[in-house]
Amino acid sequence: MEKEGKYIYCITGSNQFQSFGPLGIGGRGDEVYTICFNDIAAVVSNSPVKKYPVSRENLIPHEKAVEEVMRYYTVLPVRFCTIAEDEAKVKRILEIEHDRFADSLRNMEGKKELGLKAIFKEDVIYKDILEKYKDIKVLKEKIAALPSEKTYLQRAKIGEMVEAALEKEKAECKEDILNILSPLAVEVKTNNTYGELMIISAAFLVQKDKEPEFDQKVEELNTKFGDRMKFKYVGTLPPFNFVNLVIETGKY
Repeated sequence: MEKEGKYIYCITGSNQFQSFGPLGIGGRGDEVYTICFNDIAAVVSNSPVKKYPVSRENLIPHEKAVEEVMRYYTVLPVRFCTIAEDEAKVKRILEIEHDRFADSLRNMEGKKELGLKAIFKEDVIYKDILEKYKDIKVLKEKIAALPSEKTYLQRAKIGEMVEAALEKEKAECKEDILNILSPLAVEVKTNNTYGELMIISAAFLVQKDKEPEFDQKVEELNTKFGDRMKFKYVGTLPPFNFVNLVIETGKY
């Protein structure tokens, strides 16, 4: 039988026991609750001491638990699958790391993560490229009437030119978006994009009082670029992109 431990979701500023409901990882309905030391707390649930695979079914409850705590408190997300052997170990970690955690909590106070993805509309961008990059248009027209078996190399060349033009357009639009939004953020993190049409996938750490202004700027971007690209804007996330506490439980 697997040994039971305490799965740690996040660190928060609290000095009292609180339950956040049966949200625990692993699908057993384990209660998510605080273990406190002085004015800070670890948010935990019971869990077997095991390696949880990085999968959607495990990441979602991990993130959901942190999101629930964030409705009430500032949070410092802890790295996925951090499990301490028992409550005494959790308290020991909180005692040893008290000042570091308390400083980080003060630093994150009143800030939230906002996420933005921008993706070119496929039908529009390729039409735009043909209009804007005359050399591609000319070559395309030149071979249009020729049989396809005779134009293999030219078609490959056009493909390369279109790809290069698309990368150039993405880089320019990404710079535009960042120039407009970055001044309103304390910190910005750009993540890997996926698919050839995604321009940017970025997270912005924003002071709560700046959020209405940030929303307004995203709206302006949508007005400016909305005919060419789709925006996916997600507000009020735990700061997963800016804090990922690594707690090596074996060291305490």
